[in-house]
Amino acid sequence: MPAANAVPNTKAEERYRRLIDSNPHAMYRLLVDSIPSSVLLIDEHLLVVLANHNFLEKAHRSEADTLGKPLAEVFPKVIVQDLNLETQIRQVFSSRNSSGKQRLTYRAPGVPLRTYYYRIIPMAWGQQVELVMLLMDDVTEQLRLLEEIRRVERHLASVVESAAEIVASTDVTGRLLTWNRAAERLCGYRLGEVQGRPLWEYCAADRQDSLRAFFAREALQSGSGTAEYDVVTKSGGRIPVAWVFSPMRDDGGRITGIVGIGRDLTERRKLEQQLLQSQKLAALGVMAGGIAHEVRTPLAISSSAAQFLLEDDLTEEFRKECAGKVHIGIQRASGIIENLLRFAHPSPNLEFCEIDLVAVLRDALTLVSNQARVQKTEIITNFAETCMPTWGIASLLEHAFLNLFLNALNAMPGGGRLTVSAGRSASAVLVRVADTGCGIARAELANIFDPFYTTLPSGKGTGLGLSICYSVVQQHGGVIEVESEIGHGTTFTLSLPAWERELCPASRPCA
Repeated sequence: MPAANAVPNTKAEERYRRLIDSNPHAMYRLLVDSIPSSVLLIDEHLLVVLANHNFLEKAHRSEADTLGKPLAEVFPKVIVQDLNLETQIRQVFSSRNSSGKQRLTYRAPGVPLRTYYYRIIPMAWGQQVELVMLLMDDVTEQLRLLEEIRRVERHLASVVESAAEIVASTDVTGRLLTWNRAAERLCGYRLGEVQGRPLWEYCAADRQDSLRAFFAREALQSGSGTAEYDVVTKSGGRIPVAWVFSPMRDDGGRITGIVGIGRDLTERRKLEQQLLQSQKLAALGVMAGGIAHEVRTPLAISSSAAQFLLEDDLTEEFRKECAGKVHIGIQRASGIIENLLRFAHPSPNLEFCEIDLVAVLRDALTLVSNQARVQKTEIITNFAETCMPTWGIASLLEHAFLNLFLNALNAMPGGGRLTVSAGRSASAVLVRVADTGCGIARAELANIFDPFYTTLPSGKGTGLGLSICYSVVQQHGGVIEVESEIGHGTTFTLSLPAWERELCPASRPCA
């Protein structure tokens, strides 16, 4: 408030001075009524001398039946008695000290329960307390909101604690802040033991550097990531855990921490092993059935011919024919076993060296050229270079290409066109073998590389050709793909790692 002899600087100050001078009571009343709390001024006889608008509105009273009335008539008796309100006011008058903040809960008839915090404050002039102020704040809505917040917090905490997966939170440096019960059960560490420690300390030693690098690099950038970090338990065990990391952000969008959800993969690993074992047994069963089927035919022929050879009254010509059938049957069974061994053990003793892929392709084509001529099949070659160095084993690759060419010829018994092309990509040499034969049904494409799987009639093929080809390509670090359409032919594409040098040395031709 400006001093009495001050000169007003603005029109607003001048109006304010005039209002104070003309009606100071009205000004003070305006100030009291603008307070959002309920205000009562009470004299030493416990009579109400002032009640602001907020109190009158909430108490549903008028000034006429409030001012000058005893406190016991203004407040419900149950409040005055339960709070011992009159005694508290007298103590403030005598002690000249404010009472502490206290809580008041009251439900009027037909009105919802309301909660207030109140204080009794002395109003002193000089050494004498003339009045006390009863200041009441309605905190019903704040308490309701606070309880709602607590309910949500309890619910979220219950969700986290009930989760079967690890739920851990860290700061941006990777130090643990929270650690749910699932983590305690899985790892054996209580929250108090891990709190403030880096998360990577509880991971396997060979994965700690990777997790430390994640927090050093990604935590403040994206805060997101997925990886598998095995957890080491308190007892020293190792548990495979798949982690998903997500950022926690403040209102400004800044990353303040990381939440990690970890799933125990132990049972999944067991199921995968069981599935793999089942697949191995199933493949073994298929292979055993294929071997039995393929070997049975030449053995049956050899057995029948051998039985004829045991008879005495055979002509020399028939005896030679039977001996020839025995020999052919044995050779066929031997070929099946040799192919099977080549598929199962792809030449471990042979060494990789620099070879000319074009030369290997031409050698394999030479072996099928006569059959192609008999079938009236045209062979077209399209080689990007006359010499195409790569790294591998020439005999194995020749055998793989031979199987592809024979498959193509078998798909074109009435003639057609076999196209063999070779070229380079950025890091590989590509070989394409395309035919114009009958094609392969889409449902069968997934099985053509399985051992003993064949679409040819019984006795026409062993079903090992493409399996051996697949095994050879894998042994060379390559990839084989197939595209086919019924009635339009099939194309096999082999991708093999390229030799580092672009050209063969002039002093030493390709092998």
